[in-house]
Amino acid sequence: MELQITGKNMELTPAVRQYIERKLGKLDHYLPSIKKASVEIFEEKTKSPQHRYVVQTTVDCSGTVLRGEERGVDLFEAIDRVAAVMNRRIEHYKGKLYARGRSTSPAKGELSAEETQPSPKVVKVKRFAIKPMSVDEAIDQMELLGHDFFLFLNADTEELNLLYHRKDGNYGIIEPELG
Repeated sequence: MELQITGKNMELTPAVRQYIERKLGKLDHYLPSIKKASVEIFEEKTKSPQHRYVVQTTVDCSGTVLRGEERGVDLFEAIDRVAAVMNRRIEHYKGKLYARGRSTSPAKGELSAEETQPSPKVVKVKRFAIKPMSVDEAIDQMELLGHDFFLFLNADTEELNLLYHRKDGNYGIIEPELG
């Protein structure tokens, strides 16, 4: 597994890099399909010291992306937290893979988890006309609708973009790429 570690607004010491490699370098032992993992660490200037250090981890397992983000007073605490989050996400993902691959025979009287609990499904489809608009217009539309996200056709790039509210009160845009 390729582990890419980057720091924003701070210098990463060799001790921090070794700690990250020790905590997150073993993720491919739990799920061998992990090819690449990236870790971004940055320090924010916040009033709240428990949110000072932010560690974001993104793992690519054969096209499925698992992501975790944690904050902490101490950098090592945030790394520990994100490692725990990623382990839980991997276990959850492995559980889904196992449940899909497992089959039981009704003749044996066994019921699979899918038969005892209905799995989530699409219950509503919404259609709406889209027109090209700027990012500022999309923000206005999203605010008027009272939504946390808004899909729009970006007038500058002529591509579909997804605008969303971030936890810090700002906005983010997702620009899809074919991969």
